[in-house]
Amino acid sequence: MTKSGHVASVPDRSDRKASRSGVLDMSKIEVVAPNLKFRLSGVTSTIVQLVPVQARTLGIATLGPGLPDSLPKMRWWQLPTLLSRPVSGKKRIWHARRNVEMVAGLLLRRVLRAPLHLVFTSAAQRYHQPFTKWLIRRMDAVIATSARSGSYLDVPHEVVMHGVDLDLFHPPRDGDDEFCAAGLPGRFAVGCFGRIREQKGTDLFVDAMIELLPRFPDWTAVIAGRVTPENFAFAQSLKARIATAGLGERIVFLGEVPDIRLWFRRVSLYVAPSRNEGFGLTPLEAMASRTPVVASDAGAYAEMVVPGETGAAVPAGDGAALTAAIARYLADPALAEWHGRQALDHVRERFPLSREAEGVAKVYERLWSEP
Repeated sequence: MTKSGHVASVPDRSDRKASRSGVLDMSKIEVVAPNLKFRLSGVTSTIVQLVPVQARTLGIATLGPGLPDSLPKMRWWQLPTLLSRPVSGKKRIWHARRNVEMVAGLLLRRVLRAPLHLVFTSAAQRYHQPFTKWLIRRMDAVIATSARSGSYLDVPHEVVMHGVDLDLFHPPRDGDDEFCAAGLPGRFAVGCFGRIREQKGTDLFVDAMIELLPRFPDWTAVIAGRVTPENFAFAQSLKARIATAGLGERIVFLGEVPDIRLWFRRVSLYVAPSRNEGFGLTPLEAMASRTPVVASDAGAYAEMVVPGETGAAVPAGDGAALTAAIARYLADPALAEWHGRQALDHVRERFPLSREAEGVAKVYERLWSEP
C-alpha cells in the first residue's frame, strides 16, 4: 500500500525468478524507465540508483543499453507488450528523462496507440530549445529536479529533488576509510571528483590549491575523474601549472578510481566548483559520507548545501570566492569535522533516496487516479 492509499503492484516471487533468468513478466510491469543512451551519464546514474528503490513498491522495468544486470530490464522484443495494459488495468507510465525518450514515448502512444501515461523529468538549468518545449508540452506530468530547473519550465510541474543511497555512501567505518591509508602526504585531504574539464571547474580548484597548500602543509589535494580525449590538453595544462608551482606531490590526479565512494570518506573537505551543472549528485554523496562541501552556485548545489552549517556556496566561476571558502576549512580542520557531522544529519533528513522515490510515486499515483 502506498501513502496515497493505492495498492502498488509488486512483482511476486515468480516474477523475480523470471527477472533473474533475464525475461520479465511484463503483465506485472506498470512503469518503464527508458535509458536510450549508450554512454554513462548523470541520467543513467539516477536510473541505476532510483529504480531498485522503486522496485520495492512498483512493478518497474528499465529499457536500453548501458545498465547493470542487477536492474529489472525488459527486452527490445517485449516492446509489443506495451500495446496492452498490465493485469492491474492501469495505463503504464513511460518515464522519460531525455528528448529521445520523450520522442519514443510519443511514437508509442500516437502511432502505435499504446496506452501510456508520459512523464518527463527535467534537470536542465537553462531555457529549453523550441523542439524540447514542444515535447514537454505533450507530457502528462513533468518533474523538475530542483526549484531552479523548475523555473525554466513553462508548464505545471512538481519539484522532486534527487536523493542519495545512504547504504552505498556512508561515513568512515574502518581504517581503510581513513586518509592515512592512501599513503599520500599530509594529515588531511581536500577532494574534487568528476570529469576533468572546464565546465566542472577543475581549473578553479587547481588554482585554489596552488594558492592555499603552501600555507597549509597538513593538507593534500586529490582530483579523481576521467579525462576524455577532447580534454586531454586541458588536463595537461593543469598538471604543468602544478609542476611549475612545485606541488606535484600534494595535488594528486587519481584518474578513474574503481570505487569513488572510498575517497568521499577519506577526504575531510569536498569541493564542487562547477561552472554549470544539470543537477549534480556529488555534494550529496560527500555529505552522506560525513564530509562538508564547498560548492559553486551551479545546478542544484545551492539547494543542497546549508551555508555555515554543512559547508559553503559561492558564485559559479568566482575563483577568489571559492579559494576564500576553502581556506576557512583548511585553517580549521575541527570546523570541517563539525560541519561534516551536520552535513550527514542534513542528508539523512532531507535527501534519502527513498524520499525521491516517494515523490516520484506521488506523481504516478496522481496520473493513475485521474479519470
